[in-house]
Amino acid sequence: MGWSDLLQAPEERVLPWLGGRQLRAHGGRTWNLQGALPAEYGWYRFSVTGGRTATLLGPTTPDVPGLLGLDVTATFTGYLVGNRLIPDTARVEPDPDKLADQTFQVELIEEGLERFTRATVARLGTGQYIFIRAEFPHGQEQAVLAAYQDRKDNVDDISGVTPALDLAFRFITQQRVWAEEREQEHRRRREAALAQRAAEALHHEMMQRVSTAEGRRALAKTDFTAAARAALAVADAELLDTRNVGGGRVVVQYRFRQRRLECEVERDTLRVIDAGVCLTDHRTGVKGDNLFTLESLPTVIAEAMDRGKLVVWRHAPGDQGIHDWARDDEDEDW
Repeated sequence: MGWSDLLQAPEERVLPWLGGRQLRAHGGRTWNLQGALPAEYGWYRFSVTGGRTATLLGPTTPDVPGLLGLDVTATFTGYLVGNRLIPDTARVEPDPDKLADQTFQVELIEEGLERFTRATVARLGTGQYIFIRAEFPHGQEQAVLAAYQDRKDNVDDISGVTPALDLAFRFITQQRVWAEEREQEHRRRREAALAQRAAEALHHEMMQRVSTAEGRRALAKTDFTAAARAALAVADAELLDTRNVGGGRVVVQYRFRQRRLECEVERDTLRVIDAGVCLTDHRTGVKGDNLFTLESLPTVIAEAMDRGKLVVWRHAPGDQGIHDWARDDEDEDW
């Protein structure tokens, strides 16, 4: 390179930019891009110098006549499917996983092209492909497009379909299947996330409701098990099981101080009907069962345990009652 080249006035060139800081043209000429890079792939005007430097001037439209000045190693014609070209030399490959092997990615494709558009692309010295122009159809593209829109499985009933067009139909049809599968998976995940958030909100609301006696009784009308569990937890008792016995009554089995006990309560009020332990005043014969609720029952049982005077009438399965007190009518009342 001589001094005359370095002193040569800059000239303007229209070139595609596909990333990086090097521009290439026909004959292996290259320029190092200085300053700001373009925001995206596209055609741009550059100011280039004999010193092999280039500066971005701005975006422009493709300079199709100027393509001969690019570093083009080959051109191909075929069908565009999205951003990929299926060349006319392609053969039909029925395996969906091998469809992409007969295509290559194309950059700078003109916007607004119809499906199954024929196009010519150029391969640059970098190995990248760029869109050159759309080509006239061969004749069966509209029939194949209609088959795609009608969701047909194949185009065997359309005469004159070339292997490349057949492959393009298979490729775009498979792309639609994959896209719909992804959308279904995204929808499933969205619905699962919404359900999870709804469940968490419901759980939070339930926790707020069961923190009060009024809330537990309101909850008992829709979820007795949750209400009973919360009521027993007030006195550190653990719910084991529940069983509806009709008439608005529910049998509740629970664990308290290593004992497995059973009682019967009103479903809506959690008021005790049968405590399952002796709460009768033997002098008056008055039963004290209905003086308690599911929240307070374990408290009176704890007192009887502490005084060694617990008498259990109803044992839950697995309960060991060998330490129950055998009450004598002469002893104090319970």
